[in-house]
Amino acid sequence: MSTRALRRLKGKQRGQEALDLGDVTLGDQPEEQSAGEEEQLEAANVSHPSNSKASNRKAKKNKAQKNVSNIYELIGDADNETEKVSPDEEAEKPGGKKTSGTENNDNRDTEKPDQQKEKTSTQSLSGDRVKKKKKKKKTKVTSEDGQDAVPDDNIDLLLRNLEQSNGLSLQNEDCGGSDRRAVLHVEHRNLNPETELKRYFGARAVQGDQRPRQRNRQFHRSTWMTNPKDSWPRFSRPGISMTLLQSKDGIQYFTFEHSRDYQQVQFKFLDAVESMDPNNIVALLQLNPYHIDSLLQLSDVCRIQEDQEMARDLIERALYSFECAFHPLFSLTSGNSRLDYLRPENRAFYLALYKHMMFLEKRGCPRTALEYCKLILSLDPDSDPLCMLLLIDFLTLRCREYQGLLQLHQDWEEHRNLSQLPNFAFSTALCHFHLSQQEDVDPEESDKQRHKADLLLQNALIMFPGVLIPLLDLCTVQPDATVTSHAFFGPKSQIGQPPALAELTALYVGRTHSLWREAAVMLWLEESVKEVLRRVDAKDTLVEDCQNKRKQRYQSAPRNIHRHVLLSEIKEATSSLPLEVTSQPVMGFDPLPPLDSVMSYTRPERQHVGATNESTLSLFFRSLLPNFNLQGGGPRQEDDMEVARAGQELNQEVNRLMVAMRDMLANIRFQEPPREDNPYRDEEEWD
Repeated sequence: MSTRALRRLKGKQRGQEALDLGDVTLGDQPEEQSAGEEEQLEAANVSHPSNSKASNRKAKKNKAQKNVSNIYELIGDADNETEKVSPDEEAEKPGGKKTSGTENNDNRDTEKPDQQKEKTSTQSLSGDRVKKKKKKKKTKVTSEDGQDAVPDDNIDLLLRNLEQSNGLSLQNEDCGGSDRRAVLHVEHRNLNPETELKRYFGARAVQGDQRPRQRNRQFHRSTWMTNPKDSWPRFSRPGISMTLLQSKDGIQYFTFEHSRDYQQVQFKFLDAVESMDPNNIVALLQLNPYHIDSLLQLSDVCRIQEDQEMARDLIERALYSFECAFHPLFSLTSGNSRLDYLRPENRAFYLALYKHMMFLEKRGCPRTALEYCKLILSLDPDSDPLCMLLLIDFLTLRCREYQGLLQLHQDWEEHRNLSQLPNFAFSTALCHFHLSQQEDVDPEESDKQRHKADLLLQNALIMFPGVLIPLLDLCTVQPDATVTSHAFFGPKSQIGQPPALAELTALYVGRTHSLWREAAVMLWLEESVKEVLRRVDAKDTLVEDCQNKRKQRYQSAPRNIHRHVLLSEIKEATSSLPLEVTSQPVMGFDPLPPLDSVMSYTRPERQHVGATNESTLSLFFRSLLPNFNLQGGGPRQEDDMEVARAGQELNQEVNRLMVAMRDMLANIRFQEPPREDNPYRDEEEWD
């Protein structure tokens, strides 16, 4: 046999034939078994020299497949072996292709018996080299600490180890730990409302058959919270950036910053707001199309004018501008990124997220709105500047995430006392009731959930009796005479409750009354009310205990609750706000700013032209003689203080007037025009 044929035969054994990946197994086989199979193969080749090559190639292929723990290892070995082929052999193969089966048959017919022995010995030697190389590779696949690596390369384990090395822990949505970050875990795909709409109506109904036009299409940056539209102005950096302040205990604290040019635009915006003319804000947006506060304020104007589409589009544009300014380390989903609400630059991001969340909830996407609610809460869970704990239970019930709400109540009850809020007291009972009504629950588990729901609802009614009658009124349900005539649920229970509790009660009833209109829920509520009246008549000790708690607590609500009530725009709740809140002007771009705000830059003082306390006669003479000055000197400091105080009072009066005008326009009813056959029409009336 020639040396060329021998090299070609060795090349075949080194993995140059086609690999059948369907037969490759990933399990590791013992080395003793492979060695035994090789010895049987050599014995078979000696006894049957005619069939030696076919059986040898098949056995070698099976041996290689059994000893492989990774598909890519086999492919790598084949590549390494093919690289060792001599240049003479590559020159003899036209185009670097493999030899065909007919050439192998011709060589097999011309072989001699002594060459058969040489071939079998060469095969065993080459097989031992491949075996030793694979043994050496297997010894290398170990971790640094001496543990064997997982053969399947567990991706979740690698990610968990990577995040633990950075001081973070992997956040799962269904995590049952007491860590707050697990409850506030956000998923990127749930921030897109199209994900929820596709689940309801299908992808074809949501996307439609329209294809984007490629001619005049603008290229925007891809973001998580919004989908940029081609109708938006061309984006340019508006002057907002984000800076990392510090990292402490795995929590990263960020803040937005305004450039010098953006500060000048902000001053012009404040001047436009004080002019009380929306056209000035529109003119400012034409020059600066991505100014945040202008977008928020104009969105409120469009919403009052019932232009919901334009209002939502302005909010999305503001969110897009914010997301383009994110720091590389800022994460929407980890729950470890913080923004301080005390800084005015960060408040606009909170408000933009809140307004976008409310638009999503009205659009019929409660699951997406819940994700944004958790995002807002994760930005500052300790202070909760927008008081999202008063809203998260409603959104959770809307999207039927009952276990998530119960997990939040269990994890946060110890340090936040969520049971003292009326919304959590009633919503947790409602969660257990809905869990007991599910069809795939065992009867024993259903009875357990129903008993717990009854107990929680009774305790909630005893603690907050002022919820029942307003709730039944909004549900258009006439209460029983025994309930209305009883002193516990009568008018006395609503009049005698503290102001802060009245505000929380009105907020919960006005927001969640639609969840109690179901027939099964109303029957369950009726049974619980009867049981509560029986316990009250029996002089249960819990009734007196809850009464003492109501007198001691809920005397005054914190500022974040007032801010939440103003943003909610629920009439039942806004009417219960204290006078110190309603008497001051409320701006849509910054409602009720914190009293201890951290100002990074201040607005320069304006010159009050013509704003003096001169009399009418003095102003008349000044109109005739511009140089006339009755006071004989410049304005004093006391006059400036009086002018500033007068301007503040004017703003308060204008704010009250706008609130009254808004209520009047909301309650106005137009009468039908008189018909032609009106018998009371005056005949002498002109047509």
